[in-house]
Amino acid sequence: MRGVASVPSYVVMQPTTLCNLDCAYCYLPLRSADRRMSVAVAEAVAVPVNRWAEEGRFSVVWHGGEPLAAGRTHLGALLAPFHPAVEHHVQTNATLIDDAWCEFLAEHRIRVSVSVDGPRDRNAERVTRGGRPSYDRIMAGVEALRRNGIAFSALCVVSRPEAGLATELYDYFLDLGCDVLGINIEETEGVNTRRNTHRAEQVSGFWAELVTAWRRDPRIHLREVEWSLRYAAAVLDGTEDQVLPRQLDPIPTIGYDGSVVLLSPELAGFSDPDYGDFSSGNVLETALPDILAAATGTPWVAEFLTGVESCRTRCPYFGFCGGGHAANRYFEHGRFDGTETDHCRNSKIRLLEGVLDHARHHQPTPA
Repeated sequence: MRGVASVPSYVVMQPTTLCNLDCAYCYLPLRSADRRMSVAVAEAVAVPVNRWAEEGRFSVVWHGGEPLAAGRTHLGALLAPFHPAVEHHVQTNATLIDDAWCEFLAEHRIRVSVSVDGPRDRNAERVTRGGRPSYDRIMAGVEALRRNGIAFSALCVVSRPEAGLATELYDYFLDLGCDVLGINIEETEGVNTRRNTHRAEQVSGFWAELVTAWRRDPRIHLREVEWSLRYAAAVLDGTEDQVLPRQLDPIPTIGYDGSVVLLSPELAGFSDPDYGDFSSGNVLETALPDILAAATGTPWVAEFLTGVESCRTRCPYFGFCGGGHAANRYFEHGRFDGTETDHCRNSKIRLLEGVLDHARHHQPTPA
């Protein structure tokens, strides 16, 4: 059985629960409340993170809410305890970014990922709290990044993977100027209860079309496609059993109050009559390494590991996805020991099938 690693590859930090947007597909439960992380929480997390960063590459991902809604002064205070060797990343809707924020991001060497779903008409569900379109504000933030020479990646949510969309999106992001693109097919998760079931050929066709667009002009690192190609290459050279790490990355998410949720950041802020608040401890009371060492003592984590083993024995795609994500199992099945989810089908199974479909239809012509 795969266990949980005692040292993560990165830590997720929630500087505030507040978001200034109200996207229709958002999963966050507390995005209308401004609950800010205290500096004491950041200091407690920085102690082990600084040590891990000295031993090798290590990242802290600032994720809200909208992290920039915490303000430059407060976010700067949260960053201060971390060693310069720590890599900082921020996932932002970009609506607050201006020249002053760009100066802050450059000073702290923060890597930026912008959430935007493509051209204006594809962003209809990314609205302000007053229900107004946010696209112009997003583009103003992106323009500030470009004006100040700050590289950025992009994260795009796709609610309806239809024919023609992948090409449209890829061309858009080429023009946008991002260097990495991640595609998330909308998930039934958190407070977003909308179904995300799609026809198999529709989703695999979307991914195959995306590969075609990328191969035509591969200037962007395309996250999901490159993952798939690395796995396919490993299968061909017989090393697919080396693709997955021997232990699961714990992905500790540190809530604004210091609580620690493992494996799935999307569970933070939720509670359940049977599972409680999903936390495995609090960094203000217990050191993060000790929380990680006792990970399997959290009942839902042990249940999830049982589900992962069920996937291993039943699913031919296990070597690619490693058993899926805990939050998807919970929000789709109400439990952690289930197996296949709509998220698995949309973003793992159909993804790999789409990449393989593209390969089958674009084989070199024999000499």
